[in-house]
Amino acid sequence: MPLPPAFYDRDALDVARDLIGCRIAHAGVLVRITEVEAYRFPDDTANHARFGRTARNAPMWGPPGHAYVYLCYGIHQMLNLVTGPEGHAAAVLIRAAEPLDGLDLVRARRRGRAEDLAGPGKVGAALAVTTALSGSALNGPIVVLPRDRPVRLRSGPRVGIGYAAPADQVAPWRIADADSACVSVPRGLVPGSSP
Repeated sequence: MPLPPAFYDRDALDVARDLIGCRIAHAGVLVRITEVEAYRFPDDTANHARFGRTARNAPMWGPPGHAYVYLCYGIHQMLNLVTGPEGHAAAVLIRAAEPLDGLDLVRARRRGRAEDLAGPGKVGAALAVTTALSGSALNGPIVVLPRDRPVRLRSGPRVGIGYAAPADQVAPWRIADADSACVSVPRGLVPGSSP
């Protein structure tokens, strides 16, 4: 069963912690989430909605339990899961994942590489996610399933947000599976959950 909408109707950081180990299915591929980043609202200067609502970030404003997909550098499709109450533009970026099923499809979509999904663009490519899915509910065609085993967490600063306020640049809002090698940027991650 997919995670219910109520799972996402919480602070992005709480959802981020609970997403590690959950699974995402789309377009014949199943992956296990190993790294995420929380983008909170309203005071997170790294958040795409920091300047208000736009056509691009409109799905971030809710309702929770929907996809927010954006194109990065004109190349990478980045999958985010919308969190928090409707009207609060918050989301969790899926930074890395382990492929569980559909490896032939992943190889075809990633030019022969199936095992390395350490990076949000790699996850988007493996799952064949596009901006056309932005705003779609996470109970199909993108489905997020509960974790199937316990996880241990590491946390650290988010990646690639040099434009954000100094406090937001160092906030430990990147969460990863402590037992997975599939992490996009291991440096800066420390054992335990973020505060």
